[in-house]
Amino acid sequence: MRNDMCGGFVRPEFSKTNRSKAAKSLSYIVFSLAAVIANAAQADGEITPLWQESKLDLQLRNYYFSREFSDLKSPGPRRTVEWAQGAVASFKSGYSATPLQVGFDVHAFAGVKLDSSRSKINSGLLALDDDGTAADSYGRLAGTLKLKAGSTELRVGELLPNLPVLTYSDIRLLPPTYQGASLHAVLSSKLTLQAGYLESTSLRNRAGRDKLQAMLGHVPQRQVSSDSFRYLGADYQLTANSQWRLWYAQLEDLYQQVYLNWQQQIALNQQLQFKANLGVFSAQEHGRALLNQLDNQAFYALFSLKQGAHTGYIGYQQMRGDSAFPRVFANVSILGNEVPTFEFASAGEKSWQLRYDTDFSHFGIPGLSSTLRYIKSHGAQVATVSDGEAFERDLDLAYSVQQGALKGLSLRLRNVTARANYRTDIDENRIIVQYNLTFN
Repeated sequence: MRNDMCGGFVRPEFSKTNRSKAAKSLSYIVFSLAAVIANAAQADGEITPLWQESKLDLQLRNYYFSREFSDLKSPGPRRTVEWAQGAVASFKSGYSATPLQVGFDVHAFAGVKLDSSRSKINSGLLALDDDGTAADSYGRLAGTLKLKAGSTELRVGELLPNLPVLTYSDIRLLPPTYQGASLHAVLSSKLTLQAGYLESTSLRNRAGRDKLQAMLGHVPQRQVSSDSFRYLGADYQLTANSQWRLWYAQLEDLYQQVYLNWQQQIALNQQLQFKANLGVFSAQEHGRALLNQLDNQAFYALFSLKQGAHTGYIGYQQMRGDSAFPRVFANVSILGNEVPTFEFASAGEKSWQLRYDTDFSHFGIPGLSSTLRYIKSHGAQVATVSDGEAFERDLDLAYSVQQGALKGLSLRLRNVTARANYRTDIDENRIIVQYNLTFN
């Protein structure tokens, strides 16, 4: 990637395909329309709902990431360590007082290097310069046009989807975003439909736009790309405590996937809450099958029991078929046993999870929480072994200020130990300090 530094930011890049040219033009159209709307919405000094309901969200994130590959024997760095400061500003307008309500969002993303070296790069926090070192800074500016009629909304431009088939993956300094269109329709108090078409992405540590690509299990498939990602989904709220979800996704010429999910909550008594979350994915190749034939069925079941400060989880996850679990690069998924370090999603892999959460507000420390998690797997079928085994142990501590001038400030510490006989062992530490501010 050619990273020209311009005003302290990496200049956004665009591929030379017609689709990417159209995506670039779309951004200009969105910003132009936003300017027209802003000027037209304020007539004779009257403030319209477009401005009355607007707000500015500012997120400041300081991120330290350290990952050691303890069993790496090949030449190259055995550790990646980087420290960076990120900022995300999102201006979200209200809607015009017209039959077809119109609004717009403007998003600004910026990342600044605080510490990095050539031998410890590739944490996913920072963009890379042409010489292979971490860029001093990078960023991007993008807009979204919003059209609303009743309970149906169309968004066009920069999107941050959070879907069962494309999970919002804000796990580094900046979140990935997508360019395209999305439709959200609330048909009744029980039924919601969503559909969308995405044609490019801005990765978490890139300033420009990239083609859509896939991952199979934990392995990126960078040799091929797709021109579009399409999705269609329905969420049905059977009761206040029971929900069904049915979704379809298609990464053009790579894979297609169906997802079915059931969630249930039961109050066993006034203090004891039981939750069940069961999901099934079924995926196969699509179109020109650029990833060859795919055959993956993924099942997960996650059960929890909560009493007061304590919540215990037990989970099971199984991969069937000859292929690993597919997803859009470089996202996490909603699989029950997937965590940010290991996915436990190779072909044939079966895993169990035990997890224990504590909410310390019950002990007089509001805002403090902890998570201790252990996942163990076997049966992974990969090129190197036929019965791959892995485990991961996570410890998370989090604190958020609940009131006062520093409300919105949070600290998260994560320590991970992950071992496998079919992929690299990892020892990981993350320190994340975040401050969220909202201006109405």
